[in-house]
Amino acid sequence: MADDDELVTGEAVALDVRPAGVILRAAGTIIDALAYLLVYVGVALLIIMVFGDSLDAALVQALSIGGLVFCILVIPMLVETVTGGRSLGKLAIGARIVRDDGGAIGFRHAFVRALVGVIEIFMTLGGLAAVTALLNGKAKRLGDFLAGTYSQHERVPQLTEPVYGVPTELAVWAQTADVAKLPDALSRRIAQFLRQASRQTPTTRQRMSADLAHEAAPYVSPLPEAHPEAFLAAVAAIRRDREYAALMLERERLERLEPVLHGSPHDFPHR
Repeated sequence: MADDDELVTGEAVALDVRPAGVILRAAGTIIDALAYLLVYVGVALLIIMVFGDSLDAALVQALSIGGLVFCILVIPMLVETVTGGRSLGKLAIGARIVRDDGGAIGFRHAFVRALVGVIEIFMTLGGLAAVTALLNGKAKRLGDFLAGTYSQHERVPQLTEPVYGVPTELAVWAQTADVAKLPDALSRRIAQFLRQASRQTPTTRQRMSADLAHEAAPYVSPLPEAHPEAFLAAVAAIRRDREYAALMLERERLERLEPVLHGSPHDFPHR
């Protein structure tokens, strides 16, 4: 049964997506608020430079209110609509506003979020948004509840696949070992185990390495005296290196045949 916070597609497949946490959302909101307020200050200075002292107090007040509304309501709405849920703060924290079903937001979602954001972010200095975000699992603020959206964290750490070499104690054995008969399916299972071994418990790691070594033993000759996991690492490294060498050899042969395959017979001229 899927969790209430999981994103489930129409094919009943639960997607592994992560909502941005309260701290990240607060950092992004602060960056956005400062950026919009700086735009407001810039607009105010521009008005003063252009019109100088020729404006009366009522017109100055009207322009100030209009500029403030433009900077804290219109600009956030336009930015999220045009960028599909991104803004300066969200780019900084690696997040994006999406619908509850995972789709891209539209003008209506951005308008509701910006309108409610005036109250819960600017008028309450973010207090109402913070309290609301702390009371739900997806850190949604009041504007997200009304618009049917949430902040999805898209920046994930880059995974570096471990590259295993032949263990030192099996280096001499590897020079004459025969692993060509190892089935491809078993080879893939061994490679998958080696990638995930560091994240397994010691008991599970030892049991799986022993089982895989027992399965691989009939296809390897001669069998070395080594720890099961070291044996699997050596077998995987030997198979990888020899397959790579075979592919490079085939590539060299094709490069040597390139003039023959694509050239004209007997130096027949191209017309």
